[in-house]
Amino acid sequence: MRDPHGFDEFYRATAASVLRYAAAVTGDRSDAQDVTQEADARAWRQWQTVQHHPAPEAWVRVVVTRLATDRWRRLRGLRVALERSGPPRPTRPPSEDTVLLVRALRLLPMRQRQALALHYLLDLTIEEIAAETGNPVGTVKSWLSRGRSRLARELQDLAPGRTFDINLEATDVA
Repeated sequence: MRDPHGFDEFYRATAASVLRYAAAVTGDRSDAQDVTQEADARAWRQWQTVQHHPAPEAWVRVVVTRLATDRWRRLRGLRVALERSGPPRPTRPPSEDTVLLVRALRLLPMRQRQALALHYLLDLTIEEIAAETGNPVGTVKSWLSRGRSRLARELQDLAPGRTFDINLEATDVA
């Protein structure tokens, strides 16, 4: 069984110094906070072992170092990929219609939004949506019907009297 009081005392005694160490190792306070939090969580999960370690704080610092190194490796991999492919192409901002559509979609219940996205953005049939969601075809039809009706109402509420020319692309709704 874990000794929460022992861990609490350990944490209070070492938190500031471990964070300072992590900031020095990562070079970034936000990254330092992330790796310190993860290292402390791992120490808590393994407290039964860590508390008997000859130097528990050193154990946490080793975890911090490994987590920081893993981040550097991931970033290096991303940098190499970026160098190979070049910077991403500039994208144009979403149209006003797209912004209003996304705003209206967010007002729909999740199941209706999901059904509309699968049907209209990914071109899935009603049967495919039913299989993917594990629901009957009739339920999916209901979600689509109610979703379209509610979406039309929400759009009219957001922009009364306006007609929409919406051409959604995956990057527009992100």
